[in-house]
Amino acid sequence: MGETATISELSSHLGYWMRFVSNHVSNSFSRKLESEGVTVAEWVLMRELYDAHSMSPSHLADRLGMTRGAITRLADRLIGKSLVTRNAHPEDGRAQILALTRHGRKLVPKFASIADANDIEFFGKLPPNDRESLMRILIKIVDQHELKIVPID
Repeated sequence: MGETATISELSSHLGYWMRFVSNHVSNSFSRKLESEGVTVAEWVLMRELYDAHSMSPSHLADRLGMTRGAITRLADRLIGKSLVTRNAHPEDGRAQILALTRHGRKLVPKFASIADANDIEFFGKLPPNDRESLMRILIKIVDQHELKIVPID
């Protein structure tokens, strides 16, 4: 008879715990944003446009690691909510530029506060050194694996 192989417990994997925490943090944030009428993906696009003031869909796609089609679908939804505008590029009439509307621009700080509060809810009881260490470790993993796609789900 062969020996029975030892099978590791789910909870013995770092990935299990990362996913466990990530799902709860993300789901909480998603629910809070949805109560404001936007999705996490829409928030991410709005946040990118906030600092840039305007950007082409292809540039946004590159920055967020998404397809141009995905950016177009997100932009269409945000245009429908009067949070983003799409206009011809001033130097190349064939190209398009996305920008936040005045109302969209006004909402970004509010949504950022919701994101900050969500982080505090989940990580606020950790000592500052632990939060900094966790952030440093996660960024190191992202860098080592050259992870590029911005998490939006």
